[in-house]
Amino acid sequence: MIALLLVAAGFFVFKGQWEALSAVYGGLISVLVAFLLGRGVARAAGAAPQDHKRSLVMLYLGAAQRFVLVGVLFAAGLAAFKLLPLAMIAGFGAAQLIFIVAMRGGGRN
Repeated sequence: MIALLLVAAGFFVFKGQWEALSAVYGGLISVLVAFLLGRGVARAAGAAPQDHKRSLVMLYLGAAQRFVLVGVLFAAGLAAFKLLPLAMIAGFGAAQLIFIVAMRGGGRN
């Protein structure tokens, strides 16, 4: 979240309020997708002991749903809310990058 706030603050300082809002929107898309990923993995893990194929199907369907959701939310941000694409992508990318870094470092003790 800190990276998202830094990106939004950078857009606010150098570009303006609307760009900062666009960056926050993009970052929130990423947060929502990460939440759905965690929920889907937990559900698939719960189903795995009974049926491995069902668990795998749940993971694939979850990935497809998240992919479509990202597209729909980006389209809504661009078309309906008239947000700025560069700021949205920057916010989304910053949040995704932090999630990746956190996951790679999460297994180290």
